[in-house]
Amino acid sequence: MTAPDIDTEEEQARYRRGLEVMSAVDGGAAPGVMESLGDIAPALAHHIVAFGFGDIYARDGLDPKQRQLVTLGILTGIGGCEPQLEVHIRTSLNVGLTTTEIVEAFIHAAGYAGFPRALNAISVAKKVFAERGLLPVKEA
Repeated sequence: MTAPDIDTEEEQARYRRGLEVMSAVDGGAAPGVMESLGDIAPALAHHIVAFGFGDIYARDGLDPKQRQLVTLGILTGIGGCEPQLEVHIRTSLNVGLTTTEIVEAFIHAAGYAGFPRALNAISVAKKVFAERGLLPVKEA
């Protein structure tokens, strides 16, 4: 997908940087997500790439694994974000988190976000792990 008409070279640069970062962590899934927004909200797709990945994910200070652990915890805590959680579980595996680390993040989140949200996250993880042939998970 190409960026919608954006007025400045700076916006185009943010978008290009975001595409580069996104491609490095998503394992090839992001273009489909972005394309799904093309006919209804291309500006949202642009902002996800330019801001989410070009500005936030491109920052120094956390490595991709750390960023994904934070993202998993936040999405679990918010609840109702299971489609996005599925994307980020895949991304977490792509950047090198293990199934055990992902499960431990959800177990840890149960103490702060509650068991129902942790169970929802585990359910999504089980689906992704099954698709990748990563079951059963050995607990730490």
